[in-house]
Amino acid sequence: MPPPVIAVDGGGTRCRLSYDGRTEIEIGPTNVVSDRAGSIRRLTAGLSDLIARAGGRVAPVYLGLAGCIADTIAQDVARSLPFPILAVEDDRKAALRGALGQGDGAVVHCGTGSFFGLCRDGAVRLAGGWGSILGDEASAHWVARRALSLTLECEDGLRTHSDLSRDLLERLGGSSGIVAFAMTAGAARTAELAPFVTAAAAAGDSGGTAVMREGAAHIAATLAQMGYRPPMALCLTGGIGAQFAAFLPPEIAARLRPAAGRPIDGALALARGIAADDREARHVR
Repeated sequence: MPPPVIAVDGGGTRCRLSYDGRTEIEIGPTNVVSDRAGSIRRLTAGLSDLIARAGGRVAPVYLGLAGCIADTIAQDVARSLPFPILAVEDDRKAALRGALGQGDGAVVHCGTGSFFGLCRDGAVRLAGGWGSILGDEASAHWVARRALSLTLECEDGLRTHSDLSRDLLERLGGSSGIVAFAMTAGAARTAELAPFVTAAAAAGDSGGTAVMREGAAHIAATLAQMGYRPPMALCLTGGIGAQFAAFLPPEIAARLRPAAGRPIDGALALARGIAADDREARHVR
């Protein structure tokens, strides 16, 4: 039996840790761009807790982390953690492997942030994942922010109010409250408003529908630019990913299928693959 490995799937809202698929825990956010020091503290405590729960045997760790967009970040994280490290990289590869297994297809992940992944004949292409300031279109943060923007357009008389816009105004204390919220709330807190938008869209609200259609149009356009073509499989993952299904073009929606597994399952598969190769096991990427 191969020796155990530890896998980490760290996102902007929560982070899952698995000891060889046998013991699993969840900790807080681990975005190593927006809060590297806090993420490292949470990872150190979480990994120590996981190892203790699994019987105390230290195992090499694979980490797929939100915000790990450069080798220098990966190396800094690896140096800062008091555990043997298999690899540190961004979280997109783990999500793609978890959703598709070793098959071909595309993944659109719409959580707090968003990204796209395409796998064809063993070649992987990734796009997005650059964070809420410069990207993350169709993410929960983007959906909420876009709904707030459209609500302010309603206040300016450029759009007709809907139940959603009136609800957001009441919830946040009017237009000035929306502006104050947007200036102080981070991506995760803003994303908490997304379920109100998706629920409104599902009920036929014009404001919610406009946001979801815009997000779905971005999804369809990006998939096409990446080379996705039906009948390739397509998985919508993340907290609000499935909510876009009803707004996608029929030829794309027809190819939707459930994810084969979770991002943490993908992280485990990658960890085991790297651990099986002594050369890669000594290399932090």
